[in-house]
Amino acid sequence: MTKKNLFHFFKKNYIFLCLPIFITVLAFSFFTQFSEAKERQIQHVKKDRSAEIKQMQKKAYAFWDSDKNDSALFYFNKTQLLCEPKADYADYYCGSLNNMVEILQRYGNYYEAEATLIKAFPYLEKTTNTKYAVNAYTFMAYNYLYTYDYEKALYYHKKALKKAVSTFRKSRILSEIAFVYMHQERYQEAINLLEPIARVRYKIADKITPSNTTPLRAAILYNLGLSYLYHGNHKEEAFKCFDESLKLTLTLNDDYELIGNYHAFYKYYKKYNNPELKKINAEKAYYCAKRAKAASYEINMLAQLIEADNAENSRKHWKVYIKKVDSLIVSRKKAKNQFADAIYNSKKDREENLELKTQKAEKELQIERQKNRNIILYISIVFALSAFLFLFFHLSKKGKKEKKDAIYISEARISRKLDAELANDLYHTIALVQKEDLELSQNKNQLLNNLEEIYSKARNISKENSLITTDENYISELKEMISGYKTQKVNILLQGFDTVRWNQIEKNKKIILYRVMQELFLNMKKHSEASLVSVTLKISNNILTASYVDNGIGTKNNPLILKNGLQNVENRIKTIKGTITFDKNSDKGFKLSFTFPI
Repeated sequence: MTKKNLFHFFKKNYIFLCLPIFITVLAFSFFTQFSEAKERQIQHVKKDRSAEIKQMQKKAYAFWDSDKNDSALFYFNKTQLLCEPKADYADYYCGSLNNMVEILQRYGNYYEAEATLIKAFPYLEKTTNTKYAVNAYTFMAYNYLYTYDYEKALYYHKKALKKAVSTFRKSRILSEIAFVYMHQERYQEAINLLEPIARVRYKIADKITPSNTTPLRAAILYNLGLSYLYHGNHKEEAFKCFDESLKLTLTLNDDYELIGNYHAFYKYYKKYNNPELKKINAEKAYYCAKRAKAASYEINMLAQLIEADNAENSRKHWKVYIKKVDSLIVSRKKAKNQFADAIYNSKKDREENLELKTQKAEKELQIERQKNRNIILYISIVFALSAFLFLFFHLSKKGKKEKKDAIYISEARISRKLDAELANDLYHTIALVQKEDLELSQNKNQLLNNLEEIYSKARNISKENSLITTDENYISELKEMISGYKTQKVNILLQGFDTVRWNQIEKNKKIILYRVMQELFLNMKKHSEASLVSVTLKISNNILTASYVDNGIGTKNNPLILKNGLQNVENRIKTIKGTITFDKNSDKGFKLSFTFPI
């Protein structure tokens, strides 16, 4: 394509069709690249960690099963730290936190347990099984029970009850609620809860883990027996509950569970004054706690044994009791330190890994951002160039059209003016030359007068359409133009023209003022029939005010003044943000004033 053809291509406005298509293609390209970058970022974040989490959780359960609770806590903590984003691994996250809380509660670290458990609450609704929510609320209830806040313990047990689905889980929670009632000495309410579920022994079964059925039955009977015992007047009912609970627990071969049963008989025989059986059951409870390595229960059962045994044996038990208490205090401190170290090390390891991953992600993100910035820059440059070309050709074409229109309008106006003002004079002058004898003095003078009139009108038309000087000669030319309308019958008074600092007024405003004055005096000459005209200029607060007054026939008797002349005047004044005021109904001359900022 040659340069000439290229010019014609743009000139014919094909660019207006190509620009939107070109910009659309670029925008689509940018959107595609941005979407790919976003997809890569999402894929990076959504990396599947299920296998790694399962492996870590397996290690935690292995240590837990072998009673290495500090190591189990460490790996449960690492498991929950791996669950990022937490919403995608809600089961593992909430399950690991529940296991951590169970370990912390076993060692009496209730405040750390509460802080840990709270982390799970925002994600309980995202788990796939209600057991996570039930367990979390139950553990929180235990935490408040152990810290003697029974109302909050009841609140969370009831939340767990609402979430529970199976009869087995609901029965277990009702038993726990009854246990809280016992601590509040609300024994009758506890009995009212426990009696119905104690009667339906064959309907309460854990279908998922059948081995849990017997321990729950034993626990329900144990709690019901204690409620009967504390409430009073239920001696036989209490004994039956304790006896059946003990028989069920013995089938489990679990010393830890037997502690409670023998402790219940110790309470029973203490209340009903049987010292021998009281001592026997205190001893059994103590030795079960010792074999189960439950230090807290061992100390409590030993305290009961001291109370139940004779004085000589009690002294021996007391020495052991003191050692056990000191040992428990030390061991709990060590356990807390180990747990703190485990959590700290796990967090530190996690933070270091996260820092490395974050640095890598930041670098990748910076690269993607740089790419996106480059794409945006390219689009901006192309768009700016396209807009520039569009504006260039559009404004060029518009300028040429406006120039042609202005020339056409100017030529038409001049043509009409020449036709209106000179055609008739020229016709009479030509007729005079053709028909009259120019040797006669009268005809010769008439010809000279006609030619002078034609020259004067042509000169005025020329001045009306000529360039206006805006330099230091401006005021002289303005006065000269106005004086051109002065005749023997028309007097013109100018005031304030020499007080205006014309060099402080913008060029375009000078031109507008010149044309407005020209329009006013032209209308006066054609329509007003005035014999006296006064024009006053004054400046106040950077506002120039011009007042025009004549003693002609006024606008009321000659509406042509408003129709023809003042329309142009008003339009010109508005272009320089000016205002104009005139009397439309005056029959005693014509008054007009206008203002504009300088």
